Amino acid sequence: MENPIENYWIKRLAEVAERLTENNFDAYVVESSAAAQECVMNTILPDLEFSTIGFGGSMTLKSTGIFDMVCDLPDVELLRSDLPDLSIEEKMEVRRQSLLTDLFFTGTNGVTEDGMLVNLDMIGNRVAALTFGPKHVVVLVGRNKIVSNLETAMARIKDYVAPANAMRLDMKTPCVKTGYCADCSSPARICNSWTITEKSFPKKRTIVVLINEDLGL
Repeated sequence: MENPIENYWIKRLAEVAERLTENNFDAYVVESSAAAQECVMNTILPDLEFSTIGFGGSMTLKSTGIFDMVCDLPDVELLRSDLPDLSIEEKMEVRRQSLLTDLFFTGTNGVTEDGMLVNLDMIGNRVAALTFGPKHVVVLVGRNKIVSNLETAMARIKDYVAPANAMRLDMKTPCVKTGYCADCSSPARICNSWTITEKSFPKKRTIVVLINEDLGL
């Protein structure tokens, strides 16, 4: 077979999208970050009614360029907690208000082969929005987030994603020094709230874009 890796990912992403659809998610498969931009801006957003947009922390959202494109949309109120002039209190208030937006963009820590989203949060605003609040949620997912099952997803998040994110954010936690989760009690601990989203409710409220690239952690 020619291009075995390419064929592997085409089949695997298609199967995961099928499972997500069975679980009431609206699922798309795209081949690149550029294709993800096209899908979000020209296919997904025109079908939605929104005037306010919130964001969860997501490396994938920013690395695909979709964050910048969304921020350039006209006549839309953006709730951004990443602005440098905001105080800690102001950032928290923006995150609270983001739960009432029409549209919320985020990533996910893992997607299982049977079509579940698995996440672990520090503050909880990202997983709260994924669960309830915003009318529509768009989840951007690199292929590296796909795992076989729930147990594998949770192990990957604790063993790799959380320590790597703690390092990225320069947190004062044991895993930043060791690279290993110590199940710490640090005030800076980023592993506080697990969510397992087995199905989207209402149907198609959560829109998942599977991208055939390794993106994020």
